[in-house]
Amino acid sequence: MSRTIIYTYKKEEKTITFSYSQYHTIHEAVAAAEGIDLTEYLKMEQQVEAVSSGSKAVRDFRDSHFRKLGFGKIALMQKENRGVGKK
Repeated sequence: MSRTIIYTYKKEEKTITFSYSQYHTIHEAVAAAEGIDLTEYLKMEQQVEAVSSGSKAVRDFRDSHFRKLGFGKIALMQKENRGVGKK
């Protein structure tokens, strides 16, 4: 099932569809949408994860890296609650 990502890139708000079958994280999806190669970033992220004791270090590294790339807010759009039997 696909979801919608809302993100800001270079002060312009954009939306894209996202599926976990195609990308591991929403950050990979928005980078691909903007044509950014994350090969070196993913290697560095693995190194940070290997030496850190918690997930906060990895999250801080990811957030600061994406800010440097020009991204602002990156979030999944909330699901719409629908009643039973409605599509």
